[in-house]
Amino acid sequence: MLKHIVMWQLREDAEEKYLQKNAADLKEKLEALMGKIPGLLKIEVAYDLSVSSDIVLYSELESRKALADYQSHPKHQAVIPLVKEVCTARRVVDYEV
Repeated sequence: MLKHIVMWQLREDAEEKYLQKNAADLKEKLEALMGKIPGLLKIEVAYDLSVSSDIVLYSELESRKALADYQSHPKHQAVIPLVKEVCTARRVVDYEV
């Protein structure tokens, strides 16, 4: 199994209410991928409690191939424009267990 963790910083030039809306929209779209992409076993999206402009994705996938398939899947690709629109920085960690 592979764990895929992504952390984003939301654009700080958005007003606070827009930061929250952008985070909620991104959370909704990412969590909607569950059950629609083969090999995606679990997905969670949450906001950092101490920093309102940070959001994190935690997911579990069957294998490295499942991660590659997830990343190229059309439903995942459809979320990328929103990520690029509302986020400025990204950190990724992938590891096998």
